[in-house]
Amino acid sequence: MNSKLAILGASYLQRPLFEKAKEMGIETHCFAWEEGAVCKDISDYFYPISVLDKDAILEVCSKVKIDGITTIATDICIPTISYVAEKLNLISNSFESALICTNKGEMRKAFQAYNINSPKFKITSQFESNFLDYFKYPVIVKPVDRSGSKGITKVLVENSVENAVSLSIKESIIGGAIIEEFVDGVEVSVEAISWEGEHSILTITDKITTNNPHFVELEHHQPSLLPIEIKESIIDLTIKSLNALQIKNGASHSEFKVTNTGEIFVIEVGARMGGDFIGSHLVKLSTGYDYVKGVIDIALNRFTKPILDSQNRYYSGVYFLSKETERLLNYFECDKDYIIERNIMNTNLKFLKESNDRSGFIIYKSSKKIKL
Repeated sequence: MNSKLAILGASYLQRPLFEKAKEMGIETHCFAWEEGAVCKDISDYFYPISVLDKDAILEVCSKVKIDGITTIATDICIPTISYVAEKLNLISNSFESALICTNKGEMRKAFQAYNINSPKFKITSQFESNFLDYFKYPVIVKPVDRSGSKGITKVLVENSVENAVSLSIKESIIGGAIIEEFVDGVEVSVEAISWEGEHSILTITDKITTNNPHFVELEHHQPSLLPIEIKESIIDLTIKSLNALQIKNGASHSEFKVTNTGEIFVIEVGARMGGDFIGSHLVKLSTGYDYVKGVIDIALNRFTKPILDSQNRYYSGVYFLSKETERLLNYFECDKDYIIERNIMNTNLKFLKESNDRSGFIIYKSSKKIKL
């Protein structure tokens, strides 16, 4: 009998998960709003239920007798996954961990409790003038519970904080914002997978974003070109951060900033695979490890620890098309052997305010980092 896997979310980000499950002969049960559910037709069963409706999803999963529940590349589903898994005695992180990992304020508190270096912060549900005395500027203001660069603003001067806080609260599901001192430095993420509290580091990803005020991702590249000693320190800090957040099972995507003096700050950690094709495409292209299969195997309680071949590594990356990167248009027409996949979704290029404003992408694999 085929295993039954519940998948939360049906956007294009989830497509690699459905495709891999189908390749593995696994029966898929998809939960998502019907509007924009591009994976509806490739799922075996589709339920038009909000991914936030924990009890409705639990009821269906219990009747179906699913063997595992998971998602990739999105935070919003994580508490529901842990809730259902705990109730049905399936593999996941604890519900407590899920709540911490999907609330940037609670995450900061956990880092603070474990003496993990992260930016100075304040959490709020409304603007208060006394915040202005707490920070040096600039600061970053963002919703406590969103991803994809939604509602994020870099604030250079005090009199702009109120508007930024209002924007973040409006974008937040629970109506909360976090204000953080801005850390100037290069951005990287660490892609990892964990099983019963043992963490396997897969790779480190270099990130390029837009500038002020929204910091939307334009490029990701693996492996990182940072010095080896910095990378080793980042890996140590990743493991401490995962333990602080009680992440014991599944994929994780940890984001860091490294200053020009080599100081490392943890920015946030997602208890899921990185989006933007990082987990679904780049990890396998650069390391050979089938990250998506690993996520499915963990959910179904049949995981095998990754064995990475350090001699068989490649460079991989993704470039996103927008008004800022209009130069990329030429690469959608020409033939290059390093281009693995490319797609233009919208010919009306925009300046980016959030990830959803991007118009296309180019994914590459090569023996060296490709600069477009």
